[in-house]
Amino acid sequence: MKVVFLARWYPHKYDPMFGLFVQRHAEAAALYDDITVIYVHPDEHAQNKYDIERTNENGVDTIRIYYKKQGKISSAWRYFRACMKGLKMAGKADLIHVHVLTRMGFIAHWQKNYNGTPYIITEHWSRYLPGNDFSGFFRKIWTKRIVRRAKMVTTASQVLAEAMQSHGLKNRRYELLPNVVDTNLFTPIPHHNAVPKIVHVSCFEDKSKNISGLLKALRIMKDKGVAYQAVLIGEGMDLDAMIQRSVELGLTDRVCFTGLLQGQDLVNELATGDFFVLPSHYETGGIVLLEAMACGLPVVATNVGALPEIVNEQNGLLVPDGDVEALAEAMEQCCSTYMNYRSSEVRSQIEQRYSKEEVGKFIHQLYFS
Repeated sequence: MKVVFLARWYPHKYDPMFGLFVQRHAEAAALYDDITVIYVHPDEHAQNKYDIERTNENGVDTIRIYYKKQGKISSAWRYFRACMKGLKMAGKADLIHVHVLTRMGFIAHWQKNYNGTPYIITEHWSRYLPGNDFSGFFRKIWTKRIVRRAKMVTTASQVLAEAMQSHGLKNRRYELLPNVVDTNLFTPIPHHNAVPKIVHVSCFEDKSKNISGLLKALRIMKDKGVAYQAVLIGEGMDLDAMIQRSVELGLTDRVCFTGLLQGQDLVNELATGDFFVLPSHYETGGIVLLEAMACGLPVVATNVGALPEIVNEQNGLLVPDGDVEALAEAMEQCCSTYMNYRSSEVRSQIEQRYSKEEVGKFIHQLYFS
């Protein structure tokens, strides 16, 4: 089947990590179907109104269009025009696969009215969850209409599907679409650490990822005399603030910030950990947690969003959201018990559901159902 991904989030020249999970869905789908991705991005440095890049990336025909940003109304029009250019380049599709609402859903809705091309939606955004910001009168009206007319809606977790429906985003068919983990890349590495190594990976946005809470819990453990080393991987808007906070908490001898790591460099640091911690306030997919499990690591995570759908007694511990004492206690426990988890069993849960081949087969079945 010829399928066009309309991706609101996707890796691009200014951020190779942005929407990486969408790219992995595209690569998985491309194992079984003909996939073209269209991604549009504003660019103050664009030499022309539209700078177009077309590449083949791991079997995915990828069209990135950068448009020159110039005023709110002008930029909105250029965004729409860029999407139309991408669709023309892609050619006639059997199906449009929207990733992240609402504007790409509007384009797909337009195409359905214009030439009858059906569309499905995969939503990744946590904005529908309680406490987040899904607002705006016209946005809500259009989102409801777009969702209603889709062939189906998929999400990475049941909690996100239920949150969307609680906002009146009704569709006759909701399906769970697992995120993709590169199980060929994320594999266990034999290791022995002098003290337990705790690993965290995130985009360093403290409002959602709660790195400040993690640092407080690590300070509690230090005060209790628990031996450990913590490695925090990633970069983002709050990285400098979190580094400063670790200094204020007296954790410079216990906590290492690596910055952004990718590919084998990421695996080398992650897979030599003894357990993984994800203290998020909300999560719609938990892809970094899945990658840690693919490396055979047990996990400590908050009982929020999609995480209770993943974490169980065979692979880790859940703690209440925002409870720093409980987080410290769970990590302290895991420092003594991480070796009791069977690495092969933790990994097998990922191989059976989240590998590129398995997710690709599932997407293929969705397209023809």
